[in-house]
Amino acid sequence: MAQREFGLIKKSYKFLVLETGYWRPDTDLLQEIVDVVRGKLRDGDFVTISEKAISTATGNILDESRVHPCLLARFIGKYWMRYAWGYFLGVMCHMRKNTIQRLRAYPSKEGAIHKQVALRCAGFWQALMHGSEGGIDGSNLPYAYVSLPLENAQQVAKRASERLKAKFGIDVRVMILDTDKTYSFRNFHFTPRPKPIDGIKSCGGAIAYLIGRFLKLQRRATPIALVGSKISVEDALKIAELANRARGFGAGRNVWDMAETFDVDLTNVTWDMLDHVEHKPIVIVRRAKS
Repeated sequence: MAQREFGLIKKSYKFLVLETGYWRPDTDLLQEIVDVVRGKLRDGDFVTISEKAISTATGNILDESRVHPCLLARFIGKYWMRYAWGYFLGVMCHMRKNTIQRLRAYPSKEGAIHKQVALRCAGFWQALMHGSEGGIDGSNLPYAYVSLPLENAQQVAKRASERLKAKFGIDVRVMILDTDKTYSFRNFHFTPRPKPIDGIKSCGGAIAYLIGRFLKLQRRATPIALVGSKISVEDALKIAELANRARGFGAGRNVWDMAETFDVDLTNVTWDMLDHVEHKPIVIVRRAKS
């Protein structure tokens, strides 16, 4: 198991990225966390964990190959994604050129199925997103699987915190975070994804994304659960973004990158392929002065 030494960011925080094997469904999540952080924690540390890794380990995933799209899902996948996002909204949101090209060639069959899942699990306004609708994500998952957002993130974080306290006798903060962005305007923080921590407003789905990107507001990874002594929302966002950047993207930032990594079609990535990629679901963050 590879790991880095603590790195230093802006003289405020230190971080340690922990590499693990790929967390397949039925992984003993709490025991895996204990094993990975053993001997590396101090009182007051932040143990940050990827929501997607937790969803995969706990089987909170869905096989889209078994889903049949409705007419609305077909329309969103074939027309809204290709034309609204590919020729207008993507440019307005300052997306990368390769992302815009991918949206213009959005796969109508698989895309319609994915939008059906988004409609069913996240709702209409989330389904209009260009990706990661309501926290639904297919990157770093095989075949046609997608991870679903955690409904019990706070409870998972609490159980992890209690296990670490019982095992090592130290008090740490446990944060679960998602790569989906929170946008900040002065002291107002908002995100398109559901159920962030208190102090971050969840609103609007695609509308929140459009506003945040068009105005080029500060954007950072979204903490969706936090257990331990209270900190400000601003500090929580700083820590979430630091951990997100330190962790990297595994097999790819999105399903297109993942498919290119393995040189296969979008739904032909296998579990075995993912086993051979570096996975870093846990990052320990520590205040530099401690």
